[in-house]
Amino acid sequence: MANIREVAKKAGVSVATVSRVLNHPHTVSSPTMELVLATMEKMQYTPNGLARSLALNRSSTIALLIPNILNPLYPQVAKGIEDVAHQKGYNILLCNTEEKQDKEQDYVEMLLEKRVDGIILTASQLKEKDIQKIKNQNIPLVLIGRNIENMEANMVFTDYYMGAYQMTQHLIEIGYREIAHITGLKCQEESKEKLRGYERAIQEAGISLKNNWIIEGDNEIEGGYLGAKKLLRLKEPPQAIFAANDLMAIGAIDAIKSNGLTIPGDIAIVGFDDIKMASLVEPKLTTISQPVYKMGLIAARLLFESIESKHNEEEFNQKIFLQPKLMVRKSCGHEDRVREIFN
Repeated sequence: MANIREVAKKAGVSVATVSRVLNHPHTVSSPTMELVLATMEKMQYTPNGLARSLALNRSSTIALLIPNILNPLYPQVAKGIEDVAHQKGYNILLCNTEEKQDKEQDYVEMLLEKRVDGIILTASQLKEKDIQKIKNQNIPLVLIGRNIENMEANMVFTDYYMGAYQMTQHLIEIGYREIAHITGLKCQEESKEKLRGYERAIQEAGISLKNNWIIEGDNEIEGGYLGAKKLLRLKEPPQAIFAANDLMAIGAIDAIKSNGLTIPGDIAIVGFDDIKMASLVEPKLTTISQPVYKMGLIAARLLFESIESKHNEEEFNQKIFLQPKLMVRKSCGHEDRVREIFN
């Protein structure tokens, strides 16, 4: 198999010129580029990826950490990232943290040792000092779904607070006063923001908050099922349940039906995320949609901007804030569901 020196000799150029064609093609004139590429093809020369990585001090690999690979939300995020990474010729290491902080920390340690070119953290549970540790090693970083006020880092996130406020307000506007909330894991910032939005809408409507109507779930179908069962066993069960994600809302639907109740006739149920199953379950689920594929695309573009300008002192960190959208369907009992046809 030919090597770079043999290609240079055959093409009548220097080894440095062949190297520039491979690594910095914009610095080579078109005629020289065509000559070198034609020679490579004729000699069936394949660049050594490992050698190139060492020479460029790059691994051509980025890492994506997600909290739950089984949640239909995160493959959409990963798809957006993968589309950009593929265009850039990069590989992706996918790490499933299972919503465990210690497992996420272990992955980060491993990735820092491997010297990946960049890391994307999705719904991260890491403490700020752990995230800062990544930045201190000069590894480009993007956070998806989390906003850390005083940290200089690229972030892409949805307004969870406003989405939950909007959903709870919608239930109130269509006549519900007794509204329960099944939260995500309360240790997560996302869950805290949604709870704050729910509480604000309840209080603004002059409705008294009932602590026993706020149940912690686990972000899974089972958590929604168990949470709804607890609420239905109360002496005064709620008229509506707002689950902090669609998986728990689907679990709650199962629990309600197993109690012989109808949705939305006896009780309304709404969710958050707008996963594909939300429009397939019966009744179709009213939910809050967040543009997760777009979040993945934007996060990847920010990451590659950082990788490509890693040694540029003029690099600026960005916080991209995306607004959620209310998707009205049958499960909330709202009569005006024209939008359901298009979702």
